[in-house]
Amino acid sequence: MFGLSHLFYPWGFIVQILAIVHFVRRRPENYWFFVIFFGGFLGAGVYIVVEVLPDLGLLRGVFQGFGRRSRIQIVETQILDNPSAANYEELGELYKDQKQFAKAREAFTNAIAARSDSVYTFYYRAQASLGMSDFAAAIPDLQRVVASDRKFDYYRAAGLLADAYAQTGQLELAAQLYVDVAQFSTTTETLYNYAYFLKLAGHREESREWAQKLLAKKRTLPRYMQRYERPWFRKGKALMKELATS
Repeated sequence: MFGLSHLFYPWGFIVQILAIVHFVRRRPENYWFFVIFFGGFLGAGVYIVVEVLPDLGLLRGVFQGFGRRSRIQIVETQILDNPSAANYEELGELYKDQKQFAKAREAFTNAIAARSDSVYTFYYRAQASLGMSDFAAAIPDLQRVVASDRKFDYYRAAGLLADAYAQTGQLELAAQLYVDVAQFSTTTETLYNYAYFLKLAGHREESREWAQKLLAKKRTLPRYMQRYERPWFRKGKALMKELATS
């Protein structure tokens, strides 16, 4: 047994450190910390197999980012000769995917100035505004989208508009939209936003019920989707704690 431990030293500590760094950055279930800390090399190894290796699939976005930056340079050059709505729309989408929301919104604004008949451009500009937490600026664009089709993007546009209303204190308008959104959309985003709206509106018990629905949804999702939706589950847990302590 001593000989086996000697073979693992110091690699066991290195594996534990790597596992703890990943745990702190990704925040999976809390029990994993005890598995890593008390399980030594074996516990950290299990964590890496179960949690770290599947996350390597998320690195695709990193490599795609290099391609997007190269494409951004190409499109920006094309715009010098051809400042068309299509080129500005592509540039805006590239910036949005890179989470450079201010630049994305500017590009979509230029696209709308060249051609204002595409509801998708208004929708994408609203998303860029939401990425900047500029809810007031997103409202007119989302109103235009929802007016054209209340079910747009499977009720996501209506849900985002309802959340923007709630974030700007227009709770009555938010409540009117959530009548349909909460009935037909069961995405983690909608579940959290509706639970948060109910808290703002003073309906704490209902808010707790919808936050519980959000957390219960985690059990029904495949593991790769649980990883993708993890930020919403974290928000749901934080909301549950807030409701429990206040």
